Amino acid sequence: MTTVLIVDDQPLQRFGFRMLLEASPDTEVAGEAAHGAEAVRRTAELRPDVVLMDIRMPGMDGIEATRHIVATGGRSRVLVLTTFDLDEYAYAALRAGASGFLLKDAQPEELLAGIRAVALGDAVIAPALTRRLLDTYAHRLPDGTDARAGRDDPRWLALSEREREILVAIGQGWTNGEIAARLVLSESTVKTHVGRVLAKIGARDRIQAVIIAYDLGLTQPRGPA
Repeated sequence: MTTVLIVDDQPLQRFGFRMLLEASPDTEVAGEAAHGAEAVRRTAELRPDVVLMDIRMPGMDGIEATRHIVATGGRSRVLVLTTFDLDEYAYAALRAGASGFLLKDAQPEELLAGIRAVALGDAVIAPALTRRLLDTYAHRLPDGTDARAGRDDPRWLALSEREREILVAIGQGWTNGEIAARLVLSESTVKTHVGRVLAKIGARDRIQAVIIAYDLGLTQPRGPA
């Protein structure tokens, strides 16, 4: 059973999410919160598997709340909700430690699948979509790092040559199947390498690995299409 904390400043939105989650046999609503500060407090109290986090709320927003929740090192993982015109906020939330994001108008089955995936430690958006988002907004980041500096980073130095290839491929938005084909490896071997890479660089999931690849200067944004 996956427990979920619903965070949204709109009562009708919270009610809709609650109805959906309560109708699913493998999800349970742990509680609700109407703003970021309450989300941080209730997450500490309830320790849900997943925090379904809205971004724009009065007071502490979803990005800052996500940062606080992730910083505690607790078991709860954050799935943020956004709309197409708020992609930059979704990117900021991912940098704050969220495990993925979905659109607020996602189909019910998509939302439930995303919650289950996050609870299991997976990312909920496809690598190609992650790449497109990062390509669009990475150029706005003030703390970019060039590739030469990235090669001196302890996270890069901790990796074997093969693991470095894998990290660069993750940063390019390749799926495990694409990595396997291009590096002539089995998908099971790629999956093992990806797991080791995530552990060594301290990434919570594949999305965080993509962000680290950008921070290290291993992948350069193409810019808006």
